[in-house]
Amino acid sequence: MGFLNNTTVTVDAILTKKGRELLAQGTDAFNITKFALSDDEVDYNLWDVTHPNGSDFYGKVIENMPLLEAIPDENHVLRYKLVTLPKNTVRMPVINVTPASVTFTSAGGLNQPQPTIVVNTANVSDNSYTFILHNQSVCSMNVDVAAGSGVGATTPFFLGDDDAPNSKTLVAQTVKLGVLAQDAVRATSLTIIGNDTGATTSITITNNVTLASIAQQGNTTVTG
Repeated sequence: MGFLNNTTVTVDAILTKKGRELLAQGTDAFNITKFALSDDEVDYNLWDVTHPNGSDFYGKVIENMPLLEAIPDENHVLRYKLVTLPKNTVRMPVINVTPASVTFTSAGGLNQPQPTIVVNTANVSDNSYTFILHNQSVCSMNVDVAAGSGVGATTPFFLGDDDAPNSKTLVAQTVKLGVLAQDAVRATSLTIIGNDTGATTSITITNNVTLASIAQQGNTTVTG
């Protein structure tokens, strides 16, 4: 990782593996239709209302901070996207998720209840949410029929090249997760985005139900 010299206007862009594939195809294959902005490198705690030189210098330290060099890793960039909110908004939207994490226990086997992921947005409301299960081989995800599906388009979210092929995306008010038998203990992330506010959060899903643990409990017969 490096830093860009912010004394001049610089646009630094790099392509993901998929972007390079599309660029190599030529013609109209590589066509940017959407983009997102973020302020990951900004520490707003540095906004200094006590600066002796007055209000023009409150954000001087922030303005002089170096900009992060572009990297195609969703774990380090575009984590705090810029969003457009109503003009009179005075508080940022915050997504609250219940439960805060999900663990499928080995003792529960394949018969344990399907947890419901309940979401609400504090300060500003969202009519629907985009649920992105990063690895759907760890567990299943379906719309909670009792709660109904959401209204509106999905919010763009950029997954890494390793996660994208295995991911699943749903638009809904709530979703249900189901346990799947694994060859080993596995974990993945569920990212939740408010489609009206752009607020984002993630929870961890751990699946301890393995084929070996099921066989030990006698819930099923596993043959080689």
